[in-house]
Amino acid sequence: MLLVGTGNQHKLGEISSILGDLPIEVVGTGVLPPSHEEIEETGTTFPANAEIKARAFAERALALPADERPRWVIADDSGLCVDALDGAPGVHSARYAGPGADSEANNSKLLQELREVSEGRRDAAFVCSICCVGVPAEGDGPIDVLFTSEGRCGGRIAFEPYGEGGFGYDPLFIETSTGVTFAELSADEKNRRSHRGLALADFRAKLLEIL
Repeated sequence: MLLVGTGNQHKLGEISSILGDLPIEVVGTGVLPPSHEEIEETGTTFPANAEIKARAFAERALALPADERPRWVIADDSGLCVDALDGAPGVHSARYAGPGADSEANNSKLLQELREVSEGRRDAAFVCSICCVGVPAEGDGPIDVLFTSEGRCGGRIAFEPYGEGGFGYDPLFIETSTGVTFAELSADEKNRRSHRGLALADFRAKLLEIL
């Protein structure tokens, strides 16, 4: 069993779809005991925050009976890095417009920050780091990082939203190879090209080595 450490159902759906043909059960955090403690993402990089989250969800998994524990836990940290903003919003992508901000607020702030930036200077990249940890089958053994994977997808920021699909910054991110936003691509097309899709492709290869 592989537990995906995220409460974002869009992200869980993407990951489950990409890993759907592997001979493992993919589950979300709903199988874990309830917790009211928020995970503090104190890392300054995507890999650091991915590890913080993976370890936190694995520790919660230790409270499950041994026969119900996932064998592995993965968590990702991903975000949008805009060249003209010195890499912002970066690790703060999910809360760019402030704590509790939704996608509409984050997108509005991004467009506002880039209002004076010309088309030729709106380069950006989506980045995703995935950390995979092992969960001890019995007892409270160490939670070891097994490996990390990373994916990066280049593009530029549009002047207004386009498309009805995706989530987050997808309506504003024009992917280089297609010339359209992530929100205009089908789910399968996005998964093949996205930062998360690329990171998960590397994750799949590494996981198959240890299965």
